[in-house]
Amino acid sequence: MCGCALTIDATELGVPTSLAESAQAPPQGTPFKVTKHPVYLLWGLAGVSQPNAEEILAGQAGTGARIANLRVKVRTRLPDLMITVLTFGVIAPRSVTLEGVVVPH
Repeated sequence: MCGCALTIDATELGVPTSLAESAQAPPQGTPFKVTKHPVYLLWGLAGVSQPNAEEILAGQAGTGARIANLRVKVRTRLPDLMITVLTFGVIAPRSVTLEGVVVPH
């Protein structure tokens, strides 16, 4: 019963990742921001397509780098809400944004 739940486990991302770095010494690197649009069916009970965080982060970091200050935002934008209402909840899209900083080693 957790169709709309997006689970991200830092131990399974394949890239060294931290959610928060020290505010006194912010990480130096290249910031990134990637938005994916997963689709759920039946008011979110079943997932049709979900973003693969491991592939997204591996594509950003490449080899020999790490991800710092990772943030994940899941939201329903106005177009997402309109599709959900027009299909009476049969199709329920969301917007998932992953952003952070790629820090080279």
